[in-house]
Amino acid sequence: MMSMMNNDVKDDRSLAEQIATALAEGIITGRIAPGERLLQDRLAAEFRASHVPVREAFRRLEAQGLAIIEPRKGVRAAPLDPPAVTEAAKMRAVLEPLALREGAARLTSADLQRMDALIDAESSAQGIEALEQLNAQFHRALVEHCRMPYLLSSIADLHRISARHLFAAWQKLDWQARSNDEHRRIVAALRAGDVEAACTALAAHIVDAGTALADVLRGR
Repeated sequence: MMSMMNNDVKDDRSLAEQIATALAEGIITGRIAPGERLLQDRLAAEFRASHVPVREAFRRLEAQGLAIIEPRKGVRAAPLDPPAVTEAAKMRAVLEPLALREGAARLTSADLQRMDALIDAESSAQGIEALEQLNAQFHRALVEHCRMPYLLSSIADLHRISARHLFAAWQKLDWQARSNDEHRRIVAALRAGDVEAACTALAAHIVDAGTALADVLRGR
């Protein structure tokens, strides 16, 4: 009996993760519009799930800043929010350099070559989905060796907030060439063994990008 209950819990968690991932992708890319209602009954039917994993998925989205749960009103995709972009950027500018410092000693020449390849791919990529995916891979490559899973989870949540707003505003931003140059400076500092310079460049890169994105969203 206990084994069956444990399997039910695991199934619910797996479904909740699947539902949350699908909804997060829709919200980040704009396929689910800001403020759009997320209907529990419809999602339960779509994923052939009970309401339990759907509610858990909603809680995960709320924790990631992608949804708002309103008592007696339901759940909706979070609105676009320039202050949230600025806050996420300031937090990332602290957490990502921390992760880089913690993992820099474990970076190999192959890691740096992979970063070079990602930057080269960014230079020729077309469309925001490809660009954002490459950008996310680059930033993840910088921090993934820190061996601090809670820190990496927090960084990933903050990156989702930034990415979601970038999808909404990217056509009004002249950012890609500058971003590529800043990425190259970070890698050059790491290759030279100057971790502090790389961390300083990374923090400035994140804050500047967040400020530019928030300004566009405010209509400046």
